[in-house]
Amino acid sequence: MRLALFGGVYSNHLALSRVLAEIGTRDVDATWCLGDLGGFGPHPDRSVERMRASGIPMLRGNLDDSIGHALADCACGYSDPRDNHFAQRSYDYALAHTSSSNREWLRERPEHARLELAGRRVLLCHGSPRRVNEFLWNSTCSDAFLEWLCEAHEADVIACTHSGLPWHRVLPSGRAVVNVGVIGRPANDGDPRGVWSELDFGSDVVVRFHRVAYDHEALAREMEAESLPAEFVETIRTGWWTTCLENVPAKERRAGRW
Repeated sequence: MRLALFGGVYSNHLALSRVLAEIGTRDVDATWCLGDLGGFGPHPDRSVERMRASGIPMLRGNLDDSIGHALADCACGYSDPRDNHFAQRSYDYALAHTSSSNREWLRERPEHARLELAGRRVLLCHGSPRRVNEFLWNSTCSDAFLEWLCEAHEADVIACTHSGLPWHRVLPSGRAVVNVGVIGRPANDGDPRGVWSELDFGSDVVVRFHRVAYDHEALAREMEAESLPAEFVETIRTGWWTTCLENVPAKERRAGRW
């Protein structure tokens, strides 16, 4: 059994179209989007319409929940004032440019999904099984904590997104946790391409991270035309995060530029 997973579209409709095309060429048994269609990028309705037309099931991320319910902010989970400033600018734009019918569709998405694949209980979530906007970082999640998450939520495999950095770990019990990455912005490594994931369920769970090549310069020009923050445009062009860094643990932050 083979599963394709992606999340964090962030209104990057060009990357989304590319990922859907790539997945369509692969022999996968199921595909899920783990949430967060809007925010950050331009023209949010384009990504929502593309997802709706695809028929691919999607979870409700924190951005989808906020936009769907027209809440005051994105509930992204940032603690730094500068990060919250840029998140609010991005969120206000996304909320104002998402149609009422698409907001209704977003708020109707489920928060979790459970699959049974090759005898394993697979739990799909956005942030973590216990909170939609919880960041699961590789450096700060101990094996004991991840084992507890799996046990408490009756899962052999947990797949999440939200933090923006892909990682995968097989636990001592044989259970596994996968952060599938995001496709809408880069992984803070100087490569403009986002990441999606392919999981093969056999005697082991084999995880492959795939980069998504798209016309990131075209997206940057669209963002400039929509007067989105120059800091966001720089991230799309360079592959380095310029905002939303204060929640990033020291080990992951040292791997970036700032």
